[in-house]
Amino acid sequence: MVEPATDTKTATKLVPLLKDELDIVIPTIRNLDFLEMWRPFFEPYHLIIVQDGDPSKIIRVPDGFDYELYNRNDINKILGPKASCISFKDSACRCFGYMVSKKKYIFTIDDDCFVAKDPSGKAINALEQHIKNILSPSTPFFFNTLYDPYRGGADFVRGYPFSLREGVPTAVSHGLWLNIPDYDAPTQLVKPLERNTRYVDAVLTIPKGTLFPMCGMNLCFDRELIGPAMYFGLMGDGQPIGRYDDMWAGWCTKVICDHLGLGVKTGLPYIYHSKASNPFVNLKKEYKGIFWQEEIIPFFQAASLSKECTTVQKCYIELSKQVKEKLGKVDPYFDKLADAMVTWIEAWDELNPSEASSAKATNGKA
Repeated sequence: MVEPATDTKTATKLVPLLKDELDIVIPTIRNLDFLEMWRPFFEPYHLIIVQDGDPSKIIRVPDGFDYELYNRNDINKILGPKASCISFKDSACRCFGYMVSKKKYIFTIDDDCFVAKDPSGKAINALEQHIKNILSPSTPFFFNTLYDPYRGGADFVRGYPFSLREGVPTAVSHGLWLNIPDYDAPTQLVKPLERNTRYVDAVLTIPKGTLFPMCGMNLCFDRELIGPAMYFGLMGDGQPIGRYDDMWAGWCTKVICDHLGLGVKTGLPYIYHSKASNPFVNLKKEYKGIFWQEEIIPFFQAASLSKECTTVQKCYIELSKQVKEKLGKVDPYFDKLADAMVTWIEAWDELNPSEASSAKATNGKA
């Protein structure tokens, strides 16, 4: 059985990396008492809190944190009619925080995620590890059997092409979880007591052409490289599907990263996921998605972007057209989602005009 770190106040005080270049985005419906555990690691950074659900509810944030908080009324006021692209009563609303941030990097975490311990019992500074991942290159074009060659104690193995050892910029760092695994409802129902106790000390680049189920509760990304692709879709209130928000963003992001020559890493860092959601509620949210994903995943596996798609925005608009054309046949929901994808990009560009006018893709070696 694994337990969260109970005393983080004694954590080593380190100079916070990227202090002025990174925002922490947290979606929530409750008071953020969990931040006390993260205080040694998060307090130097700016927080963007996106309140889900009833905007009249007061959310308490512990003293000492630098933050801005947005509720649904704020989203409607800032985006106007385009607020329709932001999910309501669903943690997918976190992507609004990505849009309003002005920092280069984003780290997002759920409010039921606590500080984990490594095998030695030391509290894990998840944010520090994410930053290390994101600041070192990725190797999507050739798999290194010793995992991330840029970590201490590792390197490129014999037979690895020297022409590819420079790597490519890393756009996404995808972290994992101890205790409650990120399972779908059917797996939760047949394995209600299963807990993840395995700590694997590894970081891997996900190869080009390989999709993965991205989880948004322990995630870091380079907002300037891939931010406009991190749209968490239409989920929650009024929508026929839920709990596919982060995975939708991950599939879109991975296709675009592959096209633009950017890298995605997964593995360390771990957080402690404290609370299992209700599998029966989850099944109701996931029911259609469980069937639809058998169409969605082959769609993304076959998706191809034209050479004219040289920015994330252009890639995303072209992908939205393909979603409407091909997935619209699966269910009318995807027509609505494709339109929301376009609205999302329009809203992003309105709030980030300098990025929209100067957006240039960073191309790696294909």
